Amino acid sequence: MRKLKNEELDRLTVEEFKSSEKIPVVLMLDNIRSMNNVGSAFRTSDAFRVSKIYLCGITAKPPHRDINKTALGATDSVDWVHVDSTVDAIQQLKSEGYQIISVEQADESIKLQEFNPGNTDKLCFIFGNEVFGVSDEAVEHSDQVLEIPQFGSKHSLNISVSIGVILWDYMSKCWKF
Repeated sequence: MRKLKNEELDRLTVEEFKSSEKIPVVLMLDNIRSMNNVGSAFRTSDAFRVSKIYLCGITAKPPHRDINKTALGATDSVDWVHVDSTVDAIQQLKSEGYQIISVEQADESIKLQEFNPGNTDKLCFIFGNEVFGVSDEAVEHSDQVLEIPQFGSKHSLNISVSIGVILWDYMSKCWKF
């Protein structure tokens, strides 16, 4: 067994990525403080061909060297937009037919293993601030709340880990590889 070289991975160019079919999922980053987390969101979104990222509130936007450090060029491939208000972005996406899902711990959350995206055409997953999580207002405007079960002493996962877990779960349930 040997590790593959980059040129053996048969990856898309940025131009090919931009014209390729995307999954019907957008990510919404609700007031993310860490530019490294923003960069990771871009990189993971590229890996799963996410349609778009909404950077909301204080969430930093490209170009910035700290975002680029973890994005590794994904800010060039993944479409994104900055919106001042998370609630405004939610309302816009709802008017476009998106189902809004906050990834958070809430009294009526659905555990990830019980989540069935079914035939939903368009999904938006909201990920929240590293300290405070998804804002109360965003949770209130969501159609559902999805929770990643955890079994340790900490109350949350890093946002970049959460994004990877949620997108992999979605892809494994909805897309054939």
